[in-house]
Parts: sequence; C-alpha cells; structure tokens
Amino acid sequence: MSDRPIVVGINRTQDGSVAVATPAGVHSLQKERITRRKHHWGRLGDLPRYAERLSQLRHPVDLVVECFSSDDEIRNLTDYERELAELLTFTGGPPRVVRISHHLSYLFSAFPPSPYENAAVMVIDAQGSRVRDLTEPWPGDAAPDLLECASWYLCERGRVECLDKQLWNGDWATPAGLGCFYYLLTRMIFPDGEGNEGKVMGLAPYGRPDALGLPPLTVQGPHVLIPDEWTRLVASSGDRFGYGKTSFQDSADLAAAGRQAFEEAVLRVADWLHRETGASSLCFAGGTALNCSANGRLMREGAYDRVFIPPSPHDGGTAVGCALYGLTEVLGAGSEFRWTNDFLGPDPDAQAVYEAVAAVPPDLVVEKPADLAGRMVDLLDSGRVVGLHHGRSESGPRALGNRSILGDARRPGMQDFVNSRVKGREWFRPLAPLVLAEVAEKVFDVDRPAPFMQFAADVRPEFRSWLPSITHVDGTARLRTVEESETPFLYGLLRAFEARTGCPVLLNTPLNGQGQPLVETPAESLDCLLTTDMHALALPPYLVRKRVEPDLAG
Repeated sequence: MSDRPIVVGINRTQDGSVAVATPAGVHSLQKERITRRKHHWGRLGDLPRYAERLSQLRHPVDLVVECFSSDDEIRNLTDYERELAELLTFTGGPPRVVRISHHLSYLFSAFPPSPYENAAVMVIDAQGSRVRDLTEPWPGDAAPDLLECASWYLCERGRVECLDKQLWNGDWATPAGLGCFYYLLTRMIFPDGEGNEGKVMGLAPYGRPDALGLPPLTVQGPHVLIPDEWTRLVASSGDRFGYGKTSFQDSADLAAAGRQAFEEAVLRVADWLHRETGASSLCFAGGTALNCSANGRLMREGAYDRVFIPPSPHDGGTAVGCALYGLTEVLGAGSEFRWTNDFLGPDPDAQAVYEAVAAVPPDLVVEKPADLAGRMVDLLDSGRVVGLHHGRSESGPRALGNRSILGDARRPGMQDFVNSRVKGREWFRPLAPLVLAEVAEKVFDVDRPAPFMQFAADVRPEFRSWLPSITHVDGTARLRTVEESETPFLYGLLRAFEARTGCPVLLNTPLNGQGQPLVETPAESLDCLLTTDMHALALPPYLVRKRVEPDLAG
C-alpha cells in the first residue's frame, strides 16, 4: 500500500482537528485531546501542537485542505497561510492549499469512507458556510450572507450531486433548522458551556413529552421550521427549565418534548430524501447525527435498508473529510480508507507507556501480569472500576475500548458510583454497554452491528434486571458491539469476563475526569486514575492499582 501522496486536512472551527491521509489510511486528532479543553476551537498556533503528537506532519506533504465555518476565523487567512508555509514542508515547491465549504467537508467524512457504492447523504448541523463561500454546485440561488444549516445529496463513487440546502439568516431571534432547534433546546436546560446535547438525551426519558402542550416542528419537504410556540418559549423561559434551577420534572418535560419534536422531524426529512433519490442506503453527518435516540429510530423506522453514521459525525470529523476530499477529488489518488473502526489517533508509543508507569507515585502499585485480561476480570468481577488505555485513541467523542472506563453492568450501584465518584456528573446520565458482537441480538433488540455506539436500542426485557447499570430508565442502551478482528484485546477481555461470570456485557464510559475530553496519553490516563475513584488502570502490558483502594461499587 502506498504512503504517497500525503494530504493534510484541517478543521479551523469548533472541535478543531487535523487529519493526515494517504491512500493507505488516516490519522486524526482533535485539539481538545492536546489542550484538555472540550470542544476547543481551531486557532492560529495549533499546527505545531498537532505536529508534536502526529509524526506524519513532519514528513513532506503534497496538499493541505482546510474548512472554515461561518465564524470570524477566516479573517485570519493570511496568517494561517504563513503558518502553513513556515511549519510544513511541501513536495514540489510552494504550499498547495485548497479550501472547501463546511457541509462538503461533512459529506466527505461520511460517504467516501462508508461501505456503500452509492447513497443518499444528509448533513444537518446548526450553521455551516455562508452562501458566498460554498465550494460545491447546488441548485439554489440565495443571498450571499445566508448560512447553510442542512444539505442533502445523492452520491456514488466519483460523483456528488447536491439536491437542496436549507439556509438561515443567522439571527437567533428567528432560528431555523434542526441544528438550531436542538442547540436552543439544550441552552434552555443547560445554559452553561457547550456540548450539553448528550445531557438532554439522557434527561428526556424522565419527562412527559406532551406535558407542556408544545407543537411538532414544521417540516416542508426537507426544510424544518420552528413554530412560534417554541421561539416564544425560548425568549421568555428565563430559568424556568434550567437544570438545577427549577424542578427536575420541568427540565425533564422540556427535554422530552424537544426529543419527540426533533425525532419526528428527522424521520420526515430522511423519508423526503428517500422519496427524492430512491436510495436504499443513507449516510448521515453533522452535529445532530450524535443524537443516539433519533439515530435508533431512523434505523428502525426509516425507509432505508442501511444507515451509516461516521464515528466523528460532528465538526471534529471534518478534518478527515477535508483530507479525503484532497486525496480523491484534487489529487485523484483514491483511498482505501473505510471507517471500520475509530482508532485514528497517534501511533502507540511503548516507550511513553514505560516512562509513565516508571514515574508513578508510591501510592500506586504496578504489576505486569502474565494474563492481563484475566487479572482485569478478577477486579471487575469483584466490583472494581478499571480504566483501559490501549493502542491508538478514538478520533470521535465515544469511548470504544481504547480509552475506556469499565465496570460490571450487573451491579445495581455501579452507575451511581461511576457517575458520582469517577465522572463527577449528573445522576441521570446513562452509561453504555460493551457486548460481544455474536450475542448482541440476544441481549439487545438489534439487527445490525453497532461498532461506534451511535444508536440506542432496547435492552430485551428479560435482561434489564440483570444489567441495571447499563439499562436506562426507558429500557434502552447505547451499545457498542465488539468484534475480534477490530479490537482483539477488548474482545478477549469480554470473552474472559463471560467465561468467568456468564455475562457477555461490560459497562463502558470514556476514560476522563469531570468536564474533560477523552485522555490521549499514558500520563493523562494515570492522572485520571489518581484524581478519581477508579480502582485500577490497564496500560498493556501493565496494570496499575491504588495501594489504598476506594470503596467498591455496590
């Protein structure tokens, strides 16, 4: 497999990220994994930070492809060009840089690395590029300052056709589109900080969707409009629905009403796209594609035979889209990369693991067991919480087994222990299961693999009381199926746990502390062990335990 040409993709907006693609594969890293600030925006000075972690950036590159959004960062274009010229070496002469618009970068993060030869593609986020900055042909004609907030395509290998876009004027007094709607819903309930959409998903099952008498969203073809009842509520609600500032039930009722309105609109928009294209396969990207509840309904109730959602469907994945666009559309090199797993982070460094373990403080005990998986099973079966740092990191926001916190899903107190004592987060937040792929259909109501934890499915009723710490209040779970071919160590661990306990499921949540992104380095994983009530951390071939243990999960 060829290691040339080399294309660098850079996302200059929210969830800043970089990707390096060759015809043989992709590496990608989000800025938040370096700075430890969740959703950290792209800025000048990022490139040297990325180069410290990704050795591929130190080789001569053939092309850079960038994407900006509708924020003001593009005003620094001259400085960005200077930074590229100073820090990267280009083959064949001066820097070669291409820029593509936001939704096009989403598309190339989803369809080319999907398993499909042709598909309909749906991109939905809050706001993308302005009309004047679009770099793709589209059938509309609109004022140059309007913003794309949704786009629909029909694609086959080597051909992309944009069918329509929903545009928005950018005025939050008159919001439009599903991305704007979910953003505003989130801000009403969790007004502080970014990235709280997952909290709304976790809270919604505790609410009553009809309690507030709010209407469904207005769907006109593929375009989604927000009724006046919703916009008036946003303008006048104050702290009425803020979590922790009002009654829990009010917050939950609004979350439930919003979830119902959002999901019904997603289904109707996807069905419109199916009628327009006749496609049997769908690719879905954009920030709204992180909504696991809606994704589950789309897969169960939608008109498509197959649905692919990339593991980084949000802004953080657009760097991959940029790199693949450059490789295939600009250089014509083709790409063998398919998103069969999400382990796109820097190559593992055995020396870094050794040095981090060698420097642990005396209150930690280091072991090098002959059977590491068996030793982990001993700990997990006894109620201990064990972190796992292994191989290349996940590029997306989900922990898929290389940067995970693991626990025994059979223990009723495990969810509360992990949420309060390890993660430092709200009690109602669900925790996800890892399950052996070959038995997933027995435990969960699923008919397909779920390698990226992107949709919620029912836990079958006969298993709910057996697996209380991964079964949410509505009887669902956001599962991750584990196959030996993609994650042999994790598969072996699950197999060993099943052999010991009869249970093919483990509780899984990201390896991080309160308010932090996923850890990246061995040192950060050890810091997470030291600063939380985790009991142990596996950094193959090592196991690190606390000399004085916290209490066990109930």
